[in-house]
Amino acid sequence: MHLELIGPDPFARDEQGRQITRIGSLFPSYGALWTQPPGVHALQRLGFIGHVNQGRVARGLAPLNREEEEELSAESVDLVFDPEHILIRPNPDRMDLAFAGDELLQTRVPKRQVKFLSVADRRVREAIKQRGECWRLSSIPKTIEAKTRLVLGSKVGIHGQPIYFYNRLTGTRWLTCQEFAELGKLDDANLACHLREIAVHSTLRNRLGHPELDFFAVDQQQFGAPQFAGTDYPQLGREQLRALFGDLCARFSAAVGKDFCTDDPKNRVWSERILATLFLEGNETETEEILSGLSPEFYLQVEWLPGGRFEEGEFLLDPIFDDAVRHPEDEELQRLCDSRAQGIIFNFIREYGDLDYINVGCVAESLSLGRPQKNSRRGVYLVELYSRSERAVIKRFLRLQKWSVWERLDEGKDLLQAIRESDDYTDYCLDRRLGCHQLRMNLIRRVGLRRLSEIYRGSNARFYGEPIRTFYFEREYLSGIATDKLTPERYGRPGYGARLAELLGRAAASNLIVGRAQEAEEGRELCPLFDDGDELVREGDDGLPSEILVVDYTGAFVEYKLPLETFAARYAHPVNSRGEAIPDLRAFATAYLDALRDQFLQIQGDYRIRRRAFDTLFQHCKYDPEGSFAYRWECVLSRLDQTNPYALVDAIRQHIEC
Repeated sequence: MHLELIGPDPFARDEQGRQITRIGSLFPSYGALWTQPPGVHALQRLGFIGHVNQGRVARGLAPLNREEEEELSAESVDLVFDPEHILIRPNPDRMDLAFAGDELLQTRVPKRQVKFLSVADRRVREAIKQRGECWRLSSIPKTIEAKTRLVLGSKVGIHGQPIYFYNRLTGTRWLTCQEFAELGKLDDANLACHLREIAVHSTLRNRLGHPELDFFAVDQQQFGAPQFAGTDYPQLGREQLRALFGDLCARFSAAVGKDFCTDDPKNRVWSERILATLFLEGNETETEEILSGLSPEFYLQVEWLPGGRFEEGEFLLDPIFDDAVRHPEDEELQRLCDSRAQGIIFNFIREYGDLDYINVGCVAESLSLGRPQKNSRRGVYLVELYSRSERAVIKRFLRLQKWSVWERLDEGKDLLQAIRESDDYTDYCLDRRLGCHQLRMNLIRRVGLRRLSEIYRGSNARFYGEPIRTFYFEREYLSGIATDKLTPERYGRPGYGARLAELLGRAAASNLIVGRAQEAEEGRELCPLFDDGDELVREGDDGLPSEILVVDYTGAFVEYKLPLETFAARYAHPVNSRGEAIPDLRAFATAYLDALRDQFLQIQGDYRIRRRAFDTLFQHCKYDPEGSFAYRWECVLSRLDQTNPYALVDAIRQHIEC
C-alpha cells in the first residue's frame, strides 16, 4: 500500500534548522500519515477525521457517524519524530496496528529509522522479542553529550513556540521555569495566546492517561494548572496581562528552587532531573534490563542487533541485511548488520533447531571501570532465545577470543601461521581456566568453545576477502552485581558488609596467586586486576552475599615472577574504595584480611600436600622460559610455596586507610 503524507515530511526543517513537526498520527487502514500541526495527537486525529469527511462529502457520501469516527481514532498509531528516527508509540492491546504502521512507514524511510517505544509494557516487548527485533526498541543514547543533545532537541510546540520538553513515551509536554519566563519577551498578543494554551492543555489528559502539559520540577502544592484557570488572557489589558504574568513567574520560580530556575545542562542536578523526567518515567532506559533481566552494570551498555524471526519453524533473516549488501559504502549500516552476530545466530539454530525467537546484543565497551581498552576486537555479546522443547528463555554471554586469526593476519603473518598461533592461544586460554580452577578461583561452572566463519577485512591485503575461522567462548548468563558496582543501599543491610568482606578476601587470595594483571603497555607499569568488574556478587534469599563468582579471568598468569607483596597497595583498594559506604570500615578490613590469609593458607596447604598433582598438571604442554603457560604455571607454584601469608597480609594492612 502507498503511504499518503498529509503535512510536512517528518524530518523537514525550518530556516533555523529546527524540525517543523515532532509528532504524527498514522492511519494504517487509510494508508495515511498526518503530520499537520498542532502538535497534539488528539487534535491530529480530529484533523484527519475532518479531512476524511471532506473527501466523503466531495464524493457525495455522508460524513462518518460518531461510531465510525471513534473507530477511526482507535485504529490510529501515535508517532514521535526525532532528528533521525520515527518512533512508534504502540497501543499494547493492538500490536497488529503498530506492525502494520511499521510496514507502511518502511515504504518512505529505511527500516533502521523506524523504532518502537513503550518497552516497559510486557505486551510490547514480548511482541518485539518474538520478531527477533530487540534492536528496534528505542533507548536513550550512551554518552553525556548525546543525552544533552537529546534533551535539548526534545522541545516541541502546540500552537505556538516550541517551549515544551516532550516525553515521547508518556506524551506529556514539560514546561520549565526558564522557558516560561522567556515568554515575557513576546508581544502582548502572543504572550496571551501562550498563557491560554498553557491554561487549556495543563488540564487535559491524553489517551494514555497522562497530562498533555505539566510543569517541570515544581512543588505541586505551590504551582500548577489551578494558577492558570479562570482567566481569559486575550481579553486582558496590557498592564493586567503583564502583572499577572509577573506573578505567575514569581510563583513558578518559588515552586522549583534555585537549581531549576535556569535550564542548564552543565548543572548536574538540573540535567539528571530533566533526563529522568523525559525518559526514565517511560522506562526507556530500562530496555536492557527488561529484555534480559541483566545486572545494573549493563544498563545503557547493550546495543541490540538485527537478526531475524521464525515463521512456521523457518528462520527469516532480517531484510536489513539485504540493504547492507546493496550499500557497502554505508558504514553505519555495516556496523549495525554485524556478520558475527549473524554467525552466532546460525550456530544457535543448528544447536537447538526448535527456536521461537532469538535476539543478539553487543556490549561495545568494557564495563570494568578505568581499565585501558585494547586495540584487539572486544567482541562481547549477549543472546536471548526461546526453545520450544525446553520451554524456557535461555540467556548466553559470549566473548570473542581476543587473539584469533584476524588479529594475527593484521600483524602481517601468513594464513597458516595465523591459524597456528590462534590455535595456540585457544589452548593457552583453556589452560589458564584449568589453572585458575586448580588454585580455587570460583569460576563460572561451564564454558563452551564455539567457532564461526567470517570474511577477513583487515589490514593484511594479501588475505583481504578470505573466509577465516573465529573462536568465541560461550557461557550461561548469570544474574548478579559486579563487586565494584554495589549500591549504597546494599551496604546498609545488617550483616552485608561482614559477609562481603569475607567473600572478597577469599576471592582476593586466589586472584593474587594466579597473578591477574593488565598486560603492561609501553611506558606503563603492570596493573593488577581485582574488584573492577569481573567478580560477580550473587545474593541468597536473605538478601546477603552468598558467593563471589569470577565471570572473566582475563589477565590470569600475566604476572608470574614478582613477589606478591609488590601488589599490596592494589589489594588494599577493596577496603579503601568502600570507606564512605561501610559503617565500620575497620571491622570490614579485619574480616577481609583474615579471609584472604586463611584462603591463602588453604591453597598453599593443598599444594604442599599434593605437590605432584599440581607440578605435573601441565607437563604435557610446551615448556618455554620465554613465557609458555607451563613455565608460568611452574613460576606461580614456586611463588605460592615461598610466600609467607602473614607477611603478605601485613604488607596489605599497611596500605589500608583506617
